[in-house]
Amino acid sequence: MKKNIIKIGDNVKIISGFHKEKKGEVIKLINKNGKIVVKGINLKTKHIKPNKQNEVGEIKQIESPIHHSNVKILKN
Repeated sequence: MKKNIIKIGDNVKIISGFHKEKKGEVIKLINKNGKIVVKGINLKTKHIKPNKQNEVGEIKQIESPIHHSNVKILKN
């Protein structure tokens, strides 16, 4: 597998897909399948059921991973 040049904390620009032209910071790398998680990009809603009697369910928005080939590193 090719070595990934993107690191955590890098500022990237999305170059393809639904979030094209948006910018964000890399917060997580998934080397197993070559995906990255960018802060504030590709948000998905997750419905969480209550586990105990007194807890309430909630709806959270979490960032989903995107493939590293869909981003470009921005020079600082």
